[in-house]
Amino acid sequence: MAQHGGGRGWYGKAMGAALGVTLLATGASVWTAQAGAVDSSSRAPAPATRGSDIKPVAATIAHASEAGARGVNITIDDGPDPVWTPQVLGVLREYGVKATFCMVGTQAQAHPDLVKKVVAAGHRLCDHSVSHNTAMDKDSQTYQSQQILDAERMITKASGGVRPMYYRAPGGAFTPYSRKLAASRGMRPLGWNVDTKDFERPGTDVIVATVERELPGGPTLLFHDAGGDRSQTVEALRRLLPRLKEQGYSFGFPVR
Repeated sequence: MAQHGGGRGWYGKAMGAALGVTLLATGASVWTAQAGAVDSSSRAPAPATRGSDIKPVAATIAHASEAGARGVNITIDDGPDPVWTPQVLGVLREYGVKATFCMVGTQAQAHPDLVKKVVAAGHRLCDHSVSHNTAMDKDSQTYQSQQILDAERMITKASGGVRPMYYRAPGGAFTPYSRKLAASRGMRPLGWNVDTKDFERPGTDVIVATVERELPGGPTLLFHDAGGDRSQTVEALRRLLPRLKEQGYSFGFPVR
């Protein structure tokens, strides 16, 4: 998701300390600046979403769509949220669109029923860190590892065993280390092309206009289903999904 507010994001600095999460591993800026920093030759077949058979994927940051040149990737960040995630799911269901949900570990842990609903509806999961620290690229590799791997564990447990297929750094705070670590766990680093700015609640008309203006620059759209009132996001999706279909776009998932 795009950075909004202070460096630690809307979950606050205290969240990670309060959780007392267990460090799972210590080993293993914005996408345009870093996309080429890791050799893409590490690509391997996509892993199964269930089980322990984890296969590495490319560590470069994904933006393209599996749906091809006229594909659009809907990505939803920061949830799940008991008020807004069900409404987002309802709109997606109404128009037959699948999306990628980038979940914060603490939110997934708090709302496992919603994580399971997302999976049951055919959407994909994405690791969005434990505590949404948008400055985590400035922290140690040990901290980055904890944020990524503990969130992976939380989301997988909440889903009933379905693993996240992507990793999106909060605020785009990727590092070469975090990308390689996520890729080694079968989670393709995930960027975005269109930041709708919906987190700032600029108005539904503005969100829709942003997508229509910037979509020619790339297929991956960034929305949010948590962190405040997301009614504008829900309404923007309700307008955009049928409109984009009428314009000949199809909806898919980010490449892996």
